[in-house]
Amino acid sequence: MTTISNNLQRVRAQIDQACALCARLPGSVNLLAVSKTFGADAVCEAALAGQRSFGENYIQEAVEKMAQVAEQRAEFAGQPEQTLVWHCIGPIQSNKTRLVAEHFDWVHTVDRLKIAQRLSDQRPEHLPPLQICIQVNVDGGENKSGVVPEEALALVQAVSALPRLVVRGLMSIPEPVAGAEAQYAVHARAKRLFDDIAAQQIAGLEQFDTLSQGMTDDLDAAVRAGSTMVRVGSGIFGKRTYADPT
Repeated sequence: MTTISNNLQRVRAQIDQACALCARLPGSVNLLAVSKTFGADAVCEAALAGQRSFGENYIQEAVEKMAQVAEQRAEFAGQPEQTLVWHCIGPIQSNKTRLVAEHFDWVHTVDRLKIAQRLSDQRPEHLPPLQICIQVNVDGGENKSGVVPEEALALVQAVSALPRLVVRGLMSIPEPVAGAEAQYAVHARAKRLFDDIAAQQIAGLEQFDTLSQGMTDDLDAAVRAGSTMVRVGSGIFGKRTYADPT
């Protein structure tokens, strides 16, 4: 059994334990393996261990990696139960929307109507609608993207009206805080906002069921707060090494 396979087992067990501690059903939290900076080989190892959903931050890197994975794991083609699902979890500039619309299945980082409109316009007709999470800056972090909570409902409504997108929920990346209770308090803000929007019963939000929050270091608190999708990278693939910009 590979290290990646072992790590996946451990993270899944951690998610199950976190669910049990707050009386949530097993399987109510999905695991998104964040494979940014790791190569196609690592993705294929994780896929062989049963992982199907992968998150990527860097769009050009991701598109190239998708092609490499498809080439290496050709047996996935034509087998829906083994199809990999690719999630864009990084910032999107206007000149990258076409790549995202053409290659990804989910986008977690929509925080402007302009970007959503471009994604909808550029989504190929032969593909299903792009699944969207609206990124919310729940804690007011100065270095974080995301719509402010007070404007989230209006953006959700506007994006839900676009023909080639389906709004699935919210995503947040709060600033790191020390201690489980402090982590929980921040994540609970996103959960309250998610519940408030869901309670509006807005047309077009019939599949509003996803709260994407929690990473390797705050997974337990995020699950306790109500996350339905956690994003784990180093806990699965190991420590990242970034290229020297010089």
